[in-house]
Amino acid sequence: MYPNDAHPDDGTFVAAQVESLRDVGIETEVLFVNRLVAGRQVYRNLPKTVRGSFEKVDPDLVHVMYGGVMAAAVTMAICERPVLVSFCGSDLLGISGGAVKMLSGRLGVAASKRAAVRAAGIVVKSENLLNALPKGIDDSRVWLLPNGVDLRRFRPIDRLECQHRLGWDPSRRHVLFPANPTRPEKRFGLAEACVARLNQNSSDVHLHVLKDVPHEDVPTWLNAAEAILVTSTHEGSPNAVKEALACNVPVVSVDVGDVRARIGGIDGCFVADPTPEDLAAKLGQVFERNVPIDARKQMHEISLEHVAEKLREIYGTLAYR
Repeated sequence: MYPNDAHPDDGTFVAAQVESLRDVGIETEVLFVNRLVAGRQVYRNLPKTVRGSFEKVDPDLVHVMYGGVMAAAVTMAICERPVLVSFCGSDLLGISGGAVKMLSGRLGVAASKRAAVRAAGIVVKSENLLNALPKGIDDSRVWLLPNGVDLRRFRPIDRLECQHRLGWDPSRRHVLFPANPTRPEKRFGLAEACVARLNQNSSDVHLHVLKDVPHEDVPTWLNAAEAILVTSTHEGSPNAVKEALACNVPVVSVDVGDVRARIGGIDGCFVADPTPEDLAAKLGQVFERNVPIDARKQMHEISLEHVAEKLREIYGTLAYR
């Protein structure tokens, strides 16, 4: 995933991490494997492509930003320099959907585990991904480090002002589903059922979907909402949750990924059972409270700058072992 002409908003968090690394003095070259355009065939020539780029750049370290077949190929192709693999979620947990998708997910998980065994270093985004790694991996080469948040971009903005920009009716309640509704693991149907239940009780709640929204507009969408609603079957460390917290926007979520740890102790955020009834009850509490949360101060430890500094330390550890 990386921003490109066809999909300018794809993988923006990866691009942000690259820029933050350059800001702290790491010379970084990007090899973008565009699977969306080339399909699975892109993996056929990947070892040769990686070797060619590696020999041209001659880096001190190679950082693979996702597991699966790509990470397996890179950890096999590059032996003379340390390879660091960041596992993000589905690459270790699999994917939901039809038989073909589930089979693809299982193959991806198997490839991730092979890559994890070969890699010089591993970054996981959350505790559940740490637990999904193969047994016997030396703890000294594993780091738990979520993606960073751009606190300059994601900041509190007046809700009514944002609703006006987007043309949302300020007399209604607005909830944001921060994911592609066509992805089965996001369980959009559960979010719809939750909102339908609220509307049965004389509420007037509108469920918005954050899909195909330009990245520069995402803070406006987050700040326009009274809450974001997360219903996924699995996640690593969902970026939308951290971005919402940086904007002081309440989060209602099922117990997935690192969400419970992220929102722990923040008044106005809730972990709910994966049922329409409990999700609706928790959203109802957000509406009753009707004030911004106080979460932004907790996000500084995972700012882009802080995460970039931690990655620089990890790179140094691996490069000079």
